[in-house]
Amino acid sequence: MEKKKFQSISIAALIVSILPLTALAPSLLHFSLSNGIRTVWAGVNIVFVLLGLILSIVCVRSKESRSVINIASTAISVFWALLMVGIVALALFLTFVQ
Repeated sequence: MEKKKFQSISIAALIVSILPLTALAPSLLHFSLSNGIRTVWAGVNIVFVLLGLILSIVCVRSKESRSVINIASTAISVFWALLMVGIVALALFLTFVQ
C-alpha cells in the first residue's frame, strides 16, 4: 500500500514539474495575454515549481520509493527553482546597479 502511494505521488510530482512549460504555449501559438493574466500565470508557475519540488523530495527521501520518475521530477524541479532564483538575483542586481 505504501509503495502504491509513493508511486502515485511520484507521477503527480512529475506532472506538476512539467506544468511550468505551459507558459511557453501562448508565445508558440502567437497569442498575446493581458498583464493581469501574465501575472496570475507567473504566480501559478511559482506554485507549481515549489509543489513539484516538495513532492519529488518527499518521494526521493525514501530509498524504497526511489525510481527514475522521482529522480527526473527532482531534476526538473531543481532546474526550475534555480532558474527562478537566478531571475530574482539578476533583478536585484540590476536594481542596485542602476
